Amino acid sequence: MPSSRSSPIPASTLAIADELRTALYRLHRQLRRESADETLGVSPLQNLFLAMINDHPGIGVGELARMEKLRGPTISGHIKSLEAAGLVTRAEPDKEDRRRVGLLVTEKGRETLDALRMRRRDWLARQLAALSPDSLAALRDAIGPMNEISS
Repeated sequence: MPSSRSSPIPASTLAIADELRTALYRLHRQLRRESADETLGVSPLQNLFLAMINDHPGIGVGELARMEKLRGPTISGHIKSLEAAGLVTRAEPDKEDRRRVGLLVTEKGRETLDALRMRRRDWLARQLAALSPDSLAALRDAIGPMNEISS
């Protein structure tokens, strides 16, 4: 709900927000489906954890849980599965806090992430290639403003 100091949001902007939210949600779901592959042995949630650990080497399970707004026990089971698959390893305990052990993505984990990212990219590229030149140009032009919104 907007604060009393902010200007009211025009109805046309609210309508765009609703349509964009729906389109982004559907696109996100389809991209997740594209990364679901039992041959790689990684669920969409495990893929998310793998990407987070890759982006934040040495992150702890507790930190990962806070960032993803999940409970530690929920994440612990997934981390154990990722470890068993050889995708994640635990770093040496922190010298200042021996209870804290950071997580690292293994080479196999990076290869899995790369394979999943390429699969999603290729799927999206195929969808984009089927668009008209005008639709493709409109999407290209929308990338800048969408990046502004998300930063």
